[in-house]
Amino acid sequence: MQSVKEFSWPVRVYYEDTDAGGVVFYANYLKFFERARTEMLRSYGFEQDRLLEQDNVIFVVRSVTIDYLKPARFNEQVLVNAKIIENKKTTLTFEQTVTRQHDLLCSGKVRIACLDAQSMKPTLIPVAILEQLNQ
Repeated sequence: MQSVKEFSWPVRVYYEDTDAGGVVFYANYLKFFERARTEMLRSYGFEQDRLLEQDNVIFVVRSVTIDYLKPARFNEQVLVNAKIIENKKTTLTFEQTVTRQHDLLCSGKVRIACLDAQSMKPTLIPVAILEQLNQ
């Protein structure tokens, strides 16, 4: 199933996010992506700790591709975007970007898998989440 739900989350670049050169350390963009996906899920009324407790499911990153285009620097405000470009029975694929005003700093695709928390094997994404995404 295809989807075009999009979500944006503002992030301030803290000193801890930067390397010795004062620019965001490359791996920290993945943390920014994670925050946006988590906040997107929260905005739909789903908390990951409750999904674990009530539905025995967790979401894990299955794969990532990422392109770094321009650096973000200490104390800048950036916008992290997450758009679901594909949702299937056990996976969600996100297109994600980090922008500063009109500048694209970073872009990537992240595929998330839904796992049974006990067996750590793929399981169906809870129906309530899929219904929300498909509205």
